[in-house]
Amino acid sequence: MADDLTTVILATGRKARVESKRGWAFLRVCGWPILRCVAAATQGVDAKITLVVIDDPEEDVQAEFLGEGMTFIRQCDPRGDAHAVLQTRERAGGDTLMVVPGNVPLLTAAILQDLLHRHEETRADLSVLTQGLSIPGHAASTEIVNAGDPTKGRLDADEANTGIYCIRNDAFFGESLANIDAAGDQQESRLADLVKRYRRESRKVTVVRVSDARCVMRVDSRDTLRIAEGLMRQRIVCDHEAADVTIVEPQRTHIDLGVTIGTDTEVLPGTYLRQETSVGAHCTIGPDTWIEGSVVEDHCRIWYAAVEGARVRSGSTVGPFAHLRPGADVGPDARIGNFVEVKASRLGRGTKAGHLAYLGDAEIGENVNIGAGTITCNFDGKRKHRTTIGDRAFVGSNTSLVAPLTIGDDTIIGAGSTITEDVPPGSLGLGRAKQVVRRPKQAPKEVEEEQ
Repeated sequence: MADDLTTVILATGRKARVESKRGWAFLRVCGWPILRCVAAATQGVDAKITLVVIDDPEEDVQAEFLGEGMTFIRQCDPRGDAHAVLQTRERAGGDTLMVVPGNVPLLTAAILQDLLHRHEETRADLSVLTQGLSIPGHAASTEIVNAGDPTKGRLDADEANTGIYCIRNDAFFGESLANIDAAGDQQESRLADLVKRYRRESRKVTVVRVSDARCVMRVDSRDTLRIAEGLMRQRIVCDHEAADVTIVEPQRTHIDLGVTIGTDTEVLPGTYLRQETSVGAHCTIGPDTWIEGSVVEDHCRIWYAAVEGARVRSGSTVGPFAHLRPGADVGPDARIGNFVEVKASRLGRGTKAGHLAYLGDAEIGENVNIGAGTITCNFDGKRKHRTTIGDRAFVGSNTSLVAPLTIGDDTIIGAGSTITEDVPPGSLGLGRAKQVVRRPKQAPKEVEEEQ
């Protein structure tokens, strides 16, 4: 929104009141780290620079957000939020600074846009976002000016400072920030004290009250994390329903942030859609289905199944009780049925594996029939090997395909075979032990005893 705007996200407070090695900003709400939720909201104000203050020394903190346009600054000796903002002074350019706590996952871009608009409209030196006190995770109340009169009075007793500010980035701000006195048992310098100083020096202060206080709820405990998760799930469901997705039982449906679902798709109870999964239009997903990090195209049905890191192409059916592991690529118009597991394998158009099969490290053509009990023996104890099956092949039940192996187009593999050598196109492959039928020996006649 403003080329001269810098946003500062305060993701400090490692382990504070949350038993986590990485702190609350990196706990997850509906699949996303809380910090990513906050950063997504700040992107709506189109800041020139986004600075994130952390006190976590682990390198993987920055690695997790690589490429997301954030610059991390370490607060080596955490002493409050004012001290955290002070660490950004050398990097925070532009005329306006927006400060946002890193633990408000329900924050929206619209709220920040409204705050920035009011800040610019009133030509304020400092603008502060306030909330009602009835929502868990509120900030501590502080003495700031009334929204109706920027020069007199106090904030109403039922309001609190959210810790979200727009500030004119000038010399007065820098001087004020550096001179905030530490207070409390922890000897922390608090950003809220800026409000008192700006009032005392007759600087223009604008107060903006957020319309929905739930959107600025802070996560600083497992309890507030649970509440935020529930509220976010409700928001996600509403967004998908507004896009013409049917969610039959929202209370038993879990959809992560970043998941996309096409129109006229029905999501049944017990379904988990995770890690930015994409589901196409006119699908039926569930019941009791887990899909993670996968792509499901249009007109698919997946039920009582687990799908992870896989692709299900248009018109395919997966389940019940099927498992697509990472690298599985199925269809279009394919069928994966009961107790079939597919891993790192491509199955072509119209191919069917109806039941009780393991297909790993395989390239399977179009319109192939995989019989019950078929397994690709892909691992020799040291290395994985691939199996290739051509178009229109018929693999009989209870067959072991020992890789590396190539089975040509239009072949038939007899049921119960163990195939260890390539089978040319159009051939019949058999690898059975010779059947032996033995008749039982005739029982000897009983010898009559002499009388």
